[in-house]
Amino acid sequence: MWNELNQRLTKSYQFESFAEAFAFLTEVARLAELHDHHPTIHNVHVHVRLELTTHDAGNTITDRDHQLAAAIDAIPARAK
Repeated sequence: MWNELNQRLTKSYQFESFAEAFAFLTEVARLAELHDHHPTIHNVHVHVRLELTTHDAGNTITDRDHQLAAAIDAIPARAK
C-alpha cells in the first residue's frame, strides 16, 4: 500500500537478499524510463523505499505518480 506523506507517495519493501532488492529496482528503473517519471530511491541492503512526486507540478502528487505506482505494484516482487 502506498502512503501519502509530505506531498509524496511512499512505499517500503523488504527482500530476502540484496540481489532481490536490486533486481526489483532494475524493474522499477525500466518502468520509470517507460513512464518518463523517476522515483526517489532509498536502498539499504534488503530494504527499499520509493518516493513519487511530480517536481514540475510543484512537488505534489499527480496522476503521473499514481500511474507509476500502479505499474510498480504490478512487478512480480518477492518482497515481504
